Amino acid sequence: MSLPHAILTALLEKPSSGLELTRRFDRSIGYFWSATHQQIYRELGKLEAEGLIRALPTEQPVRGQKKSYEVLPAGRAELARWTAAAQDPRPHRDPLLLRLRAAAVVGTEGVVDDLRRHLDLHRRQLAEYEEIERRDFPPGKDSPQDRLQHLVLRAGIDLETFWTRWLEHALAEFAELPTEQR
Repeated sequence: MSLPHAILTALLEKPSSGLELTRRFDRSIGYFWSATHQQIYRELGKLEAEGLIRALPTEQPVRGQKKSYEVLPAGRAELARWTAAAQDPRPHRDPLLLRLRAAAVVGTEGVVDDLRRHLDLHRRQLAEYEEIERRDFPPGKDSPQDRLQHLVLRAGIDLETFWTRWLEHALAEFAELPTEQR
């Protein structure tokens, strides 16, 4: 149910065509709520059919022209309703953690290499988030919208920091295992 709300949010921030929206997902919202381009286009059609968004009128013929969408009052109301509704946290599901649990009973071959690979990926993502923070949230940029967007980015930074530290700890644990256990 959250993809339509992610799209409504993005369109309220800035009316966009489907292509522009998919690019914005790739650069921002996609960091914490991913969707394929096909899913986004399919959802745009549903949102338009439900009367939550509309294609902006164009002065040129529509054929071959990309449609830009805007949120209608019903879409804004739906997003406000969804934002205000209580939601329970979802359990965290991560195949790496399940693989570590399985390694305890079947052996750890290949696990250390994958832990190192994950550590590298999380370090790179952390560096990217920190660069976005430096670029997009300099001191003094503190409108309510900026503060909430920065809060979302901080969640990403904090999560990547957690994973980086946890993976470093996991690799240290593996280094202390007897050789036949590795």
